[in-house]
Amino acid sequence: MKVQAITKHVRMSPRKVMQVTREIQGLPANRALDLVQFIPSKAARLVSRTLKSAIANAEARDKVSSNALKVHEAVAGSSVTIKRVASRARGSSSMLRKKTCHIRIILSDE
Repeated sequence: MKVQAITKHVRMSPRKVMQVTREIQGLPANRALDLVQFIPSKAARLVSRTLKSAIANAEARDKVSSNALKVHEAVAGSSVTIKRVASRARGSSSMLRKKTCHIRIILSDE
């Protein structure tokens, strides 16, 4: 049985979040949660929140203990890009692209 949690439109580039999600793939859920708590980045806090949500989903829906769960897949995919304009020299402007991402964590008890 697989359970997932998704956090959408996170205001951080997908590349930064992928660094954290690569670290927790394949680990038991409790160990992954402990590991993420010691990574000093904003991405780690966001992944931790999504991981806690996935664990709560498994416990509430399927009555599975968190000790039996394993991180089957942890992915950060790109989302919409917010576009802003910044003023530059001599009356010109340039485009600022603020990237966002979706964080998806799938837990399995197998």
